[in-house]
Amino acid sequence: MAAPNPNLVIRTITPQISTLSTPFLRFNRIKFGGRATLLQLSSGSLAVFSPIPLTPDVRAHITQLGDRVGYIIAPDLEHHMQLGPYKTAFPAAVVIAPEGLREKRAKQGDQDVPVDFEFTKENKNSLVLPDELAREVDIEYWDGHSSREIVLLHKPSRTMVEADLLFNLPATEQYSRSEENAGKGWATRFAHFFMNTAPGQKGQQRFNW
Repeated sequence: MAAPNPNLVIRTITPQISTLSTPFLRFNRIKFGGRATLLQLSSGSLAVFSPIPLTPDVRAHITQLGDRVGYIIAPDLEHHMQLGPYKTAFPAAVVIAPEGLREKRAKQGDQDVPVDFEFTKENKNSLVLPDELAREVDIEYWDGHSSREIVLLHKPSRTMVEADLLFNLPATEQYSRSEENAGKGWATRFAHFFMNTAPGQKGQQRFNW
C-alpha cells in the first residue's frame, strides 16, 4: 500500500456521497486533479467510482464507511489505473467498466482485472445491474464519447457523478492542500479555456463537439 497522501481532501457531499480529491497531472503537465466518489447504498455496500490510489488515509475512510466495497467502477478508458489494487483489497467487489478497457489494459501490461459488467454500444439499454445498485443508481453510457464515459445518477440525492464527460478547471479543491497553484503553468492555463464551466465560456462546448 502507498504512503499516506498529505494532499488528500475528503468531502462529504450528502450523507451517502463523499469525494476523495488529490493532485494529478495529465500528460505530466496539465493540472487536472484526481477525484474518486464513494456512494454508500442503503444495503451498506459501497460503490467506488473512479478510484484514486488506495493510500492508508483512503482506506481509513472506506473503513469508516463500513469497509464493504461492493462495486468498483472504471468510468472510462482513462480512469482505470487503480483497479488492480482495489480488486486485490476487495476481491468480492463487482467491477463495472466500458468496452475496450480490458483490451487496453492488456496491451499496456496492467494487472488483469476481470470485468463483471461491461457496457457496450449494443447492450447499454439492456444491461441488467445488481438490484441493490440499480435501485439507487441510474447509469448512462456515452459510447460516442472518445473515452467511452459511464455516468451515474444517484437517485435519492439527484446527484450526477461523472469523470471526463464534463470538466471544471482549475482543479482548486484537488490542489488546495498542496503548495502548487492549481492555475499555474502555460499548459494548464491553455486547458482552462477548453475545460471550465464559467458562464459565457464556449471553449468546453466546442471541445466536446
